[in-house]
Amino acid sequence: MDKMKMHSPDLSQENITKIRALFPDCVTEAADEQGNIRLAVDFDQLRQTLSDHIVEGPQERYRLDWPGKREALLTANAPIAKTLRPCREESVDFDTTQNLFIEGDNLDALKLLQESYLGKVKMIYIDPPYNTGNDFIYDDDFSENSDTFLLRSNQSDEQGGRLVANTDSNGRFHSDWLTMIYARLKIAKKLLSDQGVIFISIDDGEVHNTRAICNEVFGTENFVECFVWKKSYGGGPKEKYAVTQHEYVLMFAKDISSLPPFSLPYDPKKVERYYKGRDSKYSVRGPYRLKPLEATKSMDARPNLVYDVILNDGEVVKPKRQWLWSKERVLTALANDEVIVSGSGSDKTLNYKQYLRDENGVERGEKPFSVIDGIYTQHGTENLSSHFSGKVLLQFPKPIDLIRNFITFSIGDTDNPIILDFFAGSGTTAEACWAMASALGRNIRWISVQIPDGCEAGSTAEKAGFSTIAEISKERIRRAGNKVLEGECHEGWNRDVGFRVLKIDSSNMTNVFYRPDELRQDELFGQVDSVKPDRTGEDLLFQVLIDWGVELTLPINREALHGKTVYSVDGNALIACFDTGVTDELVKEIAARAPLRAVFRDTSFARDADRINAEQLFRQLSPGTELKAI
Repeated sequence: MDKMKMHSPDLSQENITKIRALFPDCVTEAADEQGNIRLAVDFDQLRQTLSDHIVEGPQERYRLDWPGKREALLTANAPIAKTLRPCREESVDFDTTQNLFIEGDNLDALKLLQESYLGKVKMIYIDPPYNTGNDFIYDDDFSENSDTFLLRSNQSDEQGGRLVANTDSNGRFHSDWLTMIYARLKIAKKLLSDQGVIFISIDDGEVHNTRAICNEVFGTENFVECFVWKKSYGGGPKEKYAVTQHEYVLMFAKDISSLPPFSLPYDPKKVERYYKGRDSKYSVRGPYRLKPLEATKSMDARPNLVYDVILNDGEVVKPKRQWLWSKERVLTALANDEVIVSGSGSDKTLNYKQYLRDENGVERGEKPFSVIDGIYTQHGTENLSSHFSGKVLLQFPKPIDLIRNFITFSIGDTDNPIILDFFAGSGTTAEACWAMASALGRNIRWISVQIPDGCEAGSTAEKAGFSTIAEISKERIRRAGNKVLEGECHEGWNRDVGFRVLKIDSSNMTNVFYRPDELRQDELFGQVDSVKPDRTGEDLLFQVLIDWGVELTLPINREALHGKTVYSVDGNALIACFDTGVTDELVKEIAARAPLRAVFRDTSFARDADRINAEQLFRQLSPGTELKAI
């Protein structure tokens, strides 16, 4: 019975395997620090293979570089021996919900999610720290002090003297921030579907670096838009030169060639104001407004669009420049009473009827504008404080409507899309998903990730009883779910206002599972079981789901069979038993259900003979089952 690996994938080795398939002469074998033989890339050979001339050293090329970039890439690819532990007491509708709240470092979370949600996420929205100048802004392994940075980036000698002029704001802070965001975006891209998109909120301090790093991770050709969000309608006395009223939201696609056109629902106020025309098609196509059929000067000259239009009464209408449509299309529209004549004499021209709906009765939408106005930071504060009796627990949370707009036009007609926010903050993205789903009848799943940053001592949040931002986020989402159910909900919505809370923790496995060579002989007697004693069967189940790349919101059924606890995931997709003393009768009953996968604990079987017998029973009763042990 094969053992499960119980750690995130080693992407470096996977990437080397891909290179080996293309360039087998560029991959060799090398020993790592422990003396183990692994595949390795011969980069000198690879550079020469990809060049049409002799390579004699590093070549200058256009790229974004900073001290720490290679370490960030290595860290993004390296496996971690961590897991996600379920926390039922902090969850809502744990057994039935399709939503996830993950508490812990988002770099770890992304690594743990990457197999289960590879290519499944429709939209990512993140609001990362803006890097406003304080000593480093995220609790991860890339934090370093000034002296360490200067030495590593060759800007000081070992005695601490500076070699080049370099301020904190232009050097260490930018490099640390880039290292932090780069590793996370590299993994996040893998989670996006082919039609997936990512939105990144940022301000002037890092917008240029963020766009450059996204160009590298996603490709310049996959840039969609840089939205300018007018976040406030006033300003304060602190500004020295100008009142900054805006931030940015960068949008990139996973593959822009697969991305369908965007469309936002038409504003009802615009319908009332502009769409006043009525004709025989009203019941299907709705009201219309008149639009000039004459092309503007901004349209390139096209000789085939310059022609006379002869009306039924013999009158001739000449374009002043050129028409928007081909002659055939204009004549068809005239016959269908969809083009009318206006003006007289030399001012006579054509207008077409722009209907609110198409021939099938589907309402037309409009493209989102690159400048976002009318949604302000104050609205975000109101959104959050409305759940806590007006108390402002966190500063500058993003408004619900801002994120809701991005969700609206980015998910299109995707069925049951997944929205990911791995800088969840106060939980705005989760509430935005529910606000949209309840109004439109769309079932939208979300995954939020938030590190348990401590609330500032003496703050309103601490006085309200919250010790971490993650606690605020979870409570805000709970209250938002109750609130949305109290209002009017579309009958097509599944009303899923629950979420599973999963917390990042060290692996469920003891050191003997990962590093048996580090144990002394006198320690082995206490290490017979490779599972930590404080871990439950449900803890082990979720690590198995991660290891097998199964979605973490699938329904779980727990039952007692022959005196043992047995878990069934999504019916017969996976059946697991982690109890000891498993009998042949239990194995037969599980095998008779013919699950797609089955897993037992390594110590479930008292003897090797029992394990071998279990394998034989599965071969006889359910040969298609993938059988493993932990």
